[in-house]
Amino acid sequence: MPATLEATRNCKPLPEAEVVYSRWIAHLDAEFTRHQNIDRRSEIVRDELHQLFLGRPHGGKLNFTLDTELPFNVLELTLDPRNITFEAECYDDVDAELYALRKPLLWFWRMFDRSPVGLNHWVGVRLRSMLGHHIFRHMGHGVNICHNVTFTFGYNLILEDNCTVRSNVLLDDRSELIVPSGAVVAESFPRR
Repeated sequence: MPATLEATRNCKPLPEAEVVYSRWIAHLDAEFTRHQNIDRRSEIVRDELHQLFLGRPHGGKLNFTLDTELPFNVLELTLDPRNITFEAECYDDVDAELYALRKPLLWFWRMFDRSPVGLNHWVGVRLRSMLGHHIFRHMGHGVNICHNVTFTFGYNLILEDNCTVRSNVLLDDRSELIVPSGAVVAESFPRR
């Protein structure tokens, strides 16, 4: 069995942090498993991003009348995946139904990676793995996905066991894309 990123060195957070991180990821996994509704998934993502970026729970009415509040309103509204558009949504070959169910999770993935927490490799690998099980056609065991990995649709992506996708890679899955067992992808894939 090929060595994974985690197997080469024992890089772990402090025990209490590991417990909190693991509980958070398990909670999100349970929520995304339980809620297959686009609106509910969007609310979950909005609420989690609100806490990650603004440090407080979502709530209260926005004041749209004050010009001084507009930047904050724009930020708050943008944390809700129902208010954003991805480039992939505009492609003629997108399966709108498959994409729509995944869109809140795709937004969470991208925004998580842009948060301070997203730079935490230990948490990030585990969170992306959990999200991958909800987004990709298949997510094998022992898959390591590093920071800032993007993909076109997600629903055409198959990651086999023990593969690694390094940071800053684009996986262009406009058609079926298979990353084979044990592969290490260190640049955009597939190359054209």
